[in-house]
Amino acid sequence: MNAYLRPAEGDPAEVGTPDAVQITVDGQPMRALAGQTVAAVMLANGRDAWRTTRNAGRPRGVFCGIGACYDCLVVVNGIPDIRACQRTIRAGDAITTQRGAVLPESTEVREVSKSAPKAADVVVVGAGPAGVAAALAAGDAGVSVVVIDGGRAVGGQFNRQLPVEFKARRPERLQHGWGAFTVQRDRLAKHSRITHLAESSVWAFEQGNRLWVQRGPADGVGREVFAVDAKAVVLATGAYDRVLPFPGWDLPGVYSAGAAQALAKGHRIAVGKRVLVAGTGPFLLPVAESLIGVGAQVVGLLEANSLKTVRKGWSTDPLVATGKFREALGYGVLLARHRIPLRHGWTVIAAHGEDHVEAVTIARLDADWNPIPGSERRIEVGAVCLGFGFTAQLELAVSARCELTAGPDGGPAVTVDANQQTTTPGVYAAGELTGIGGADLASAEGRVAGTAAAHHALAAGIPPVVAADVAEVVKGRRFAGALARAYPVREGWRSWSTQETVVCRCEEVTRGDIEGAVVERGVHDGRALKLTSRAGLGLCQGRVCSRTVAALAAGQYDVPKAGQDDVPKAEMKRPIAVPVRLRDLADAQEEL
Repeated sequence: MNAYLRPAEGDPAEVGTPDAVQITVDGQPMRALAGQTVAAVMLANGRDAWRTTRNAGRPRGVFCGIGACYDCLVVVNGIPDIRACQRTIRAGDAITTQRGAVLPESTEVREVSKSAPKAADVVVVGAGPAGVAAALAAGDAGVSVVVIDGGRAVGGQFNRQLPVEFKARRPERLQHGWGAFTVQRDRLAKHSRITHLAESSVWAFEQGNRLWVQRGPADGVGREVFAVDAKAVVLATGAYDRVLPFPGWDLPGVYSAGAAQALAKGHRIAVGKRVLVAGTGPFLLPVAESLIGVGAQVVGLLEANSLKTVRKGWSTDPLVATGKFREALGYGVLLARHRIPLRHGWTVIAAHGEDHVEAVTIARLDADWNPIPGSERRIEVGAVCLGFGFTAQLELAVSARCELTAGPDGGPAVTVDANQQTTTPGVYAAGELTGIGGADLASAEGRVAGTAAAHHALAAGIPPVVAADVAEVVKGRRFAGALARAYPVREGWRSWSTQETVVCRCEEVTRGDIEGAVVERGVHDGRALKLTSRAGLGLCQGRVCSRTVAALAAGQYDVPKAGQDDVPKAEMKRPIAVPVRLRDLADAQEEL
């Protein structure tokens, strides 16, 4: 068993006894607890793979853990292509392994209700730190607000909570800043002007600020499809982990750092008994803490950047992170107490195993992240968690025709003015969309964006300047700059992969396929590269691979503006932000 549910005894959250739920997996009864996702059930019962890929038939399971990658697809009650990490189980569910491309077992029409369009002064997409702050600011300014989010509860990835069914008596033990968050959460829930639409996704953004929403499970039972018309929109869609490819990174048991964090914080599940954490950035530290908290043995934490690079980066603005030093010291004490080695200048360059990761090869890196010959070591592990920073979730911003720029870490980000307004009138952006900078910056930008969006909706002119919020944004952006300088991603990561290494996980496109399309076939823009190699044409639509593909294509994209090198021009006009059932799309077309 590679993953397991930590016993309630000694649990820092003091988890109660969730009700048992009867389900079957491949025809056999399986132990499940109310509130768990399908992925959590599978992992708790020792299964880390439950589908095979369409082309090569390779096993897959959870990878990103937050619904971005579509690696964990499973058949639920005869309906294929359900994301196991997003679907909460129900009594009587029949879960089936998804082998390749699967058609529904029945042509039965599922319950899908089509509702009349709704309206709000301000719509906030996302309920993480930025979205919650924006919604409260807009509601307090006197306008009606609708918050749309895919989670069961507000908080996003940063403030992820245990399911209510777990009856946690001390959830504050799992989350830094829990007290401040619960004040915001409760105030949002009781706010007379704010409506929260949970388990909902926006899959299209039309001109005139009309958003198409799907609410409810993707298997169709109780799903509702409708449009929301807004006078102003705040995009606070957050980000997901950036993971760099190497041989074996697509094996079950290789997870993004965010997946490990989500399963530990959201379900008290450890992704393995012997776990290695690797990548770059301070996020690796709370991931290791969460794994320790659910009983995993963390065999090491590998920071790809050297200690010299990290120190030099922070020294460029030494006062901006003073509040984080005590937190960092606490993590250092934790690692020392559990005898977890922290190695700077090391990373994973290969994962080994047949149907599951059994070992990894690690290597010491030079200043450009090229492996130093002779430094390689092999370590036996049951799981490896990877994180090399984050990538902003830009699909809706692209659909809204928002101009992009380069963020502090060089990745694409949405261009905003002093009021967080994008280049599209009436559309505002806050949080990781505008540059990776952490929860404090996201909250400050959310307050500014929410206030400005409310004034736009009321046609009240220029919003008032709140000095404290402006100061917090300025400080947060300084922090983001220092963070990017302390934990850069160096060009040598390309040397970790081979021509046979899978880059696009959905379509199983290799590095050789991509480079061959550029060099041998003369592909010169993003659309042609996608059509020629199929990289980015799968269900995740390039969320996981787009930055990697762009880098490997070595500047062959026709880039319209600085900072858009990771978003091919053809994608700038994509009307669908997330995969959607054809019936829902047809219903939307009838409204046009």
